Amino acid sequence: MADKTAGVSRRAFLTGAGATATVGLTGCLGMGGSDELTLAYMPIFPDLQYFVMDQEGYFDDIDATVDAREFTDGPAIVQAYGGGELDVAMFGIVPSMIVIDRGIPAQVTAANIKEPMAIMAHEDLQSLWADHGADAFSVWREETGRKFRFGTFPQGSVPDVLLRFWLREAGVDTSQVDILEINGANAVWQAIANGEIDGSSIMEPVPTRAAAADALVQTFRRADEVMPGQPAAVTLMRDDILDSPVATQFLEQHVRATEFIQNNPERTADIVEQGIGMPADQALSALQGPLSNFVTDPREIENGTEIFSAFAAQNGQIDSALSQAEIFDYSVYDGL
Repeated sequence: MADKTAGVSRRAFLTGAGATATVGLTGCLGMGGSDELTLAYMPIFPDLQYFVMDQEGYFDDIDATVDAREFTDGPAIVQAYGGGELDVAMFGIVPSMIVIDRGIPAQVTAANIKEPMAIMAHEDLQSLWADHGADAFSVWREETGRKFRFGTFPQGSVPDVLLRFWLREAGVDTSQVDILEINGANAVWQAIANGEIDGSSIMEPVPTRAAAADALVQTFRRADEVMPGQPAAVTLMRDDILDSPVATQFLEQHVRATEFIQNNPERTADIVEQGIGMPADQALSALQGPLSNFVTDPREIENGTEIFSAFAAQNGQIDSALSQAEIFDYSVYDGL
């Protein structure tokens, strides 16, 4: 397990709020005074293991009552972690790094999915790219009289960082485009359907919905083409539960859910419809597509996480790039 002293020295953890944080921990498993495991999740495709564990009753095999709380965005989960309200969270790798960078004692114990994103672009931009490469955005502006509009999750989110990484690697300065912040995959899809944006960096179900609707904005680059091993949603655990049987039990059910997704696409599609709201027929297409790479082993996302860490530090989202040892704890997974 990584020593968290360095993390605390980079940024004083919740300066002046130590008492509040301690009170907030009351009722969490890590304090030893309760058998309740407090879990944060988001209603997104990359958190699909949560919905399988919930719908299939896998939480019953954990020796704690799972108090699952839905959050709409990563920053809210970061805030809840800072207040000592959470034991486990299933959310993005970048906000997980922010938790760790702030000196909050937690580490990533599992990946949920790898390479789940697509860079989507208007068909006209894709045609321009074939002729002009990275200059396509300048040609777009000349022809339309405005910048190309990307719409994705707020700055610092996984889709946002991947988009900025791809633009940089492609030789496109972000000043050449507009990047609009949109909360939620459904809102991104509506913005595409309504012609409010020209492209996105986004996970399922948006690419499948766009394909089904024959939208003008379609997948242009897959994550595995932009960044092999690209991380997305992960499972973050407080340090003080890592050695507990409950941590191992949780990851056992996580593995079980990952295998369920891989082996039962039709049933999983029904769970997607119930939990995320994507029609089961579209969910089945998404599950059988190239973006549904559900995993548990945290080593599956090591290389991409290193890139994300360096990029997040360059953008000022974390104070300095985090090492693999600071981000990951492999002991729970390896002990299964």
